[in-house]
Amino acid sequence: MTTLRSVVVGTGSGLPARVVTNAELAERVETSDEWIVQRTGIRQRYLADASETTSVLGIRAARAALDDAGLTGDDIDLVICATSTPDHTFPSTATQIQAALGIHAGAAFDLQAVCAGFVFAVSTADKFLATGAARRALVVGAETFSRIVDWEDRTTCVLFGDGAGAIVLEAQDAAGTNADRGVISASLRSDGRHREKLYVDGGPGSTGTTGQLRMEGKEVFRFAVGSVMDVIEDALKMGGATAADLDWFVPHQANKRIIEASADKLGIPRDKVVLTVDRHGNTSAASIPLALDVARRDGRIRRGDLVMIEAIGGGFSWGAALIRW
Repeated sequence: MTTLRSVVVGTGSGLPARVVTNAELAERVETSDEWIVQRTGIRQRYLADASETTSVLGIRAARAALDDAGLTGDDIDLVICATSTPDHTFPSTATQIQAALGIHAGAAFDLQAVCAGFVFAVSTADKFLATGAARRALVVGAETFSRIVDWEDRTTCVLFGDGAGAIVLEAQDAAGTNADRGVISASLRSDGRHREKLYVDGGPGSTGTTGQLRMEGKEVFRFAVGSVMDVIEDALKMGGATAADLDWFVPHQANKRIIEASADKLGIPRDKVVLTVDRHGNTSAASIPLALDVARRDGRIRRGDLVMIEAIGGGFSWGAALIRW
């Protein structure tokens, strides 16, 4: 008996033109390259100009993913955009991406789980494809966090960058084992009791303003390294795999110390960890698809590799997914 798997058939990136180094940031706020690198591993980030909105970056990444897959908009019948920084309260950024790419079939909608958004979006798309409700999905993570950070707060403004990444998922017949290509398992969690540790202090339904990002860094670090293990272990168990079976670990690119501590806790060798936080900073929902695109295009991630993606975002929401490339 065969089953449907959601197979990655294309990846793409969309980054702003402007690169901002730590040295440049040090001219704006009281910080230094040494301080930022020591605590985060970040050396630079990309910042969007006024014309580079979240949808513009998302369209750029989505188009690159379609080109990589050898497909056009006519081949897509589902668009999901993971973002916390949409161009507008409504309509969704996904519909703007859909229109720009000439996609006229199926549904398009945004999904908001902050930095975990891409993992949530992959899992959601997989449910559509695995049940036959859609044939091919464009899953985008796109953010312009520079619009919501407090540029007077040196502890947070140095962390974030702008960008977008995308993958194309295609429903393909498979045997139903963990040797199949595609999304094998996913585990998602949320716990709203942790809101005060990472949130934005505004919104259309409360203050009528965009608001700015607020974070308790030490608390986020502690939770990210500790509690997120449950979804990783759950996804591995559901997929009939162990951490030793992984070819690549592609976590949310928030902080090098968090990434390395998580990998060490799982017993994953650091040479199996994809690290791009040094060049992109924390791009929230865009960080995992950007990292996947980098590692796929430089030849590290290859067909048949077992890949774990994992992230935690404000709220908190966290999740992990196991994918056979």
